[in-house]
Amino acid sequence: MSHSRIHVGGRRRDARPERRCKELAQKVAADAHIAGAQAKSAVDAALDAIAGELAAGRDVGIAGFGKFSVSERAARDGRNPSSGETIQIAASTVAKFSAAAALKKQLNS
Repeated sequence: MSHSRIHVGGRRRDARPERRCKELAQKVAADAHIAGAQAKSAVDAALDAIAGELAAGRDVGIAGFGKFSVSERAARDGRNPSSGETIQIAASTVAKFSAAAALKKQLNS
């Protein structure tokens, strides 16, 4: 794992995900000395593979980076913030990420 800090899109809430993916692909292209289009294809393929495994209910672990997993959320009561009315929130399946110790260490060094 590279020890350089990567800034990909920052924490701006209004930044579009496509832009961050493009910036990540540009970083991969520069670090791997490959064409931008190849890097974009590689990033897209990796993300598609992770999404496919999660959709099939399987976890994806990347050594030194972290683990993507699937979690089931039960149906529950919620509250409409505008009206205060109680609403039923349906059960859902969500993706979760747990950072590996090496990634946590890198972020906090």
